[in-house]
Amino acid sequence: MVEVSPFRGWRYDVSQVGDLSDVITPPYDVIDDRFQDQLYKQHPCNFIRLELNRKEPSDADANAKYARAADFLKHWKLDGVLLQEPEDAIYVYSQEFTWEGKTFVRSGFLARVRLEEFGTGNVFPHEQTLSGPKLDRLMLIRATNANLSPIFGLYPDESASVQQALDDVCIALTPSQAKDHLGVIHRLWVIKDHNVIAQVKAGLRDKPVFIADGHHRYETALNYRRELKAAGKLTDDSAAANFVLMHFVGMQDPGLQILPTHRLVSGLPATLTSAQVMSALKACCDVEVIGTGDKAAEETWGLMEADGGQNVFGFGTASDSTWLFARVTDSSPMAKLAADHSEAWRSLGVSLLHKLLLEDLIFKLVGGEPKFQYVHRLDETTAALNTRSHHLGCLVAPATIEHVREIAAGRETMPPKSTYFYPKLLSGMVVHSLT
Repeated sequence: MVEVSPFRGWRYDVSQVGDLSDVITPPYDVIDDRFQDQLYKQHPCNFIRLELNRKEPSDADANAKYARAADFLKHWKLDGVLLQEPEDAIYVYSQEFTWEGKTFVRSGFLARVRLEEFGTGNVFPHEQTLSGPKLDRLMLIRATNANLSPIFGLYPDESASVQQALDDVCIALTPSQAKDHLGVIHRLWVIKDHNVIAQVKAGLRDKPVFIADGHHRYETALNYRRELKAAGKLTDDSAAANFVLMHFVGMQDPGLQILPTHRLVSGLPATLTSAQVMSALKACCDVEVIGTGDKAAEETWGLMEADGGQNVFGFGTASDSTWLFARVTDSSPMAKLAADHSEAWRSLGVSLLHKLLLEDLIFKLVGGEPKFQYVHRLDETTAALNTRSHHLGCLVAPATIEHVREIAAGRETMPPKSTYFYPKLLSGMVVHSLT
């Protein structure tokens, strides 16, 4: 059973900070050093000081930045920069965005959900996690005693009844609004209607929830709860640390977009040619030379989109600017290469690409020490090949919502960088205090 509940969130007082757009920030994992500095300069109360506090020359140790983030949070509360909701609420959160010339609206709601150990309940992960980000987030949650940014969760709701109940209330309310650096418009409505909240809680009770984004933060919340229990500091089952902030979106929402995550490979021989790639791929693929240059890349991606399958790929080589379209016709080697995974996992585009096409075929033929970079747009891929910063570009189809559901429900995790849900949820819209 999934237990969803309202909470008294902390939000910016716009009468103090002005435009909400100036103080919100993307999540920590998409912010580089340059963008971090930009956000610091944007507003003295920008949420970057909590979400990703920077190192300062005067820091005595590496942990000083976490203590500094906690100090900002404490003083912003005392100074009224952040105000706590006077009563429990659920927060409807929508994002209006444009992708490839089309405008979408993705709608969901923020609430807290009771933590469940993976494999024991109805909250399912779908991606693997890394120890470094989990330690970083654990240090931050220890210092601040707060969920600063939400987990992104998906739930099945074919009739959209849960979201519709919330949207009906929003009609009479005025939302808070912010625009981020990518032009995405974020809107937030505060729902305090007890009957509607009860309807939402009942609507989610018997549904599975699949984590779309925020696996590191969810596991960090689990680790933090374990620490508190071990220290005897969590004896009340209703204590806030038993819950985590989550954004819930119905899996049938028309604005739910999964972008492709293309691979750029360096560390290969600089002389790598399309002929070598084709030679390697012919062991299990039908391969066609599409042409050279950016137009050929566009045509290759167009063929992949028109096909819509997980077994089609594009390969571009920097040395001769040539693009290939490849279709896997024999995936039987995957039964041995990924014997510990399900057929659903083995048939994913990213699984076929890494296990079969790259590791078992191309890399074995050409050698080198491959290193990967991940991008989402075609122009990012072609730019890297044109400047020869990378030797090989690999276009791969995005996994679908059904892939996420099937693999996660089978208690498996997808390969790294399998999904990219766009746009990212902002940090700073609502804070869930754990004290």
